Amino acid sequence: MAQGSRQIQSQAQQQIQTLSPQQILVVKLLELPAVELEDRIHAELLENPALEEGKEDNAADEYTDADSAEDGMENDANDYDSLGDYLTEDDIPDYKLQENNRSKDEQAEDIPFSDTTSFYEILKEQLRERNLTEHQCDLVEYLIGSLDDDGLLRKSLESICDELAIYAGIESTEEELEEALCILQDFDPAGIGARSLQECLLIQIDRKKEAERTPDPILDLEERIVRDCYEEFTRKHWEKIIKKLDVDEETFNEAICEITRLNPRPGASLGETIGRNLQQIIPDFIVETYDDGTINISLNNRNVPELRMSRDFTEMVEEHTRNKANQSKESKEAMMFLKQKMDAAQGFIDAVKQRQNTLMTTMQAIIDLQRPFFIDGDESLLKPMILKDVAERTGLDISTISRVSNSKYVQTNYGIYPLKFFFSDGYTTEDGEEMSVREIRKILKECIDGEDKKKPLTDDELAEILKEKGYPIARRTVAKYRQQLNIPVARLRK
Repeated sequence: MAQGSRQIQSQAQQQIQTLSPQQILVVKLLELPAVELEDRIHAELLENPALEEGKEDNAADEYTDADSAEDGMENDANDYDSLGDYLTEDDIPDYKLQENNRSKDEQAEDIPFSDTTSFYEILKEQLRERNLTEHQCDLVEYLIGSLDDDGLLRKSLESICDELAIYAGIESTEEELEEALCILQDFDPAGIGARSLQECLLIQIDRKKEAERTPDPILDLEERIVRDCYEEFTRKHWEKIIKKLDVDEETFNEAICEITRLNPRPGASLGETIGRNLQQIIPDFIVETYDDGTINISLNNRNVPELRMSRDFTEMVEEHTRNKANQSKESKEAMMFLKQKMDAAQGFIDAVKQRQNTLMTTMQAIIDLQRPFFIDGDESLLKPMILKDVAERTGLDISTISRVSNSKYVQTNYGIYPLKFFFSDGYTTEDGEEMSVREIRKILKECIDGEDKKKPLTDDELAEILKEKGYPIARRTVAKYRQQLNIPVARLRK
């Protein structure tokens, strides 16, 4: 029993050691939108001479087979397909690097889209994805409105408690607000909702540690510097920190370099607070709907080059393999260098393929779940859908679906939408019918648009009308949805 336990433990440890670097690479590529992926690939092409542009041939397989036959060692690339957290062979087809990646007229890449959403709205979209109580939603939403332009929370929770009671009529405790703040601080980008620059940096370091999944001494040192030596850090008293933490200068410099790459103003990365930050958005997906109900999905990777193993490197490996018996020390070292570069190149190719597999699988699931919208383009046809729904349909992890949906856009017959547009929470009626909150907000807006402006409807009256229409929601919920629609209270609508 003990021996079997040790064996399982050993296998688990071995799998983590083998797959962790590749998992990290896949995660990083998943988060990149189309334009940044292009830059990342070009950077890799410059850095790794074993990687080149061009269609794949069987050179990589020949290299792997020859290497295994001669050395009796497994190539790490053989293990990359077993990343169960992100991909399963049963559910995901093996797409080629350039198949289904462009529309017929190949014009999608040139379509600009002005994103005028304020960072407050972006955070509220993330809030709508969470499964929270109504009271928690109210608290988090108020905290979002209390952030400064940098995305930090400068007010004390005590003063926010008072504000909630006076201005919003919401009774809460500091403990409840602390819990709501923890929820907000879990939003993207990392650091949002921090109460100080120190907390902002610590949140980002902690998020990086979660992404790494395996212990990283540099990240641990970053955390110790910011947590235990923050005053010395702000004053750049490097010698004091080195002595206090008892670390060598080289390791310390590496940690400082990483800390300086963190974002002290997370709110700024989401755009201007009033939503005037215009930027060109290139859609990552092109979804075309035809009259017969057929829906075609493609990835907008027009400028992403096809990748393959370098033929020159492959030939050199074959040459070294043939002359292995007579190799000098220098030749063996050269062979190790070639192998490392070849492994890295193959790993990168696999990661790009896996990214595209995961993106296509996720987009297909979204279309399957929201098919009526993609057929007719009517927003009211969007069904309640959360990350978990897509994760269950694809067999992928919720965190993977989150990474795919962040910062990605899709071009449809009806316009360009962020992927998060298709996610919303739901409301269940007394009859057990589930409907989208988006649909309820639409009906609420129709009621207000059709009201007598001399005698506008109060929230209580709106709640009663909605109840008669089959949506028995509370007055407080009506008020929340009205605020989300930017519609003022009745007395201000006269």
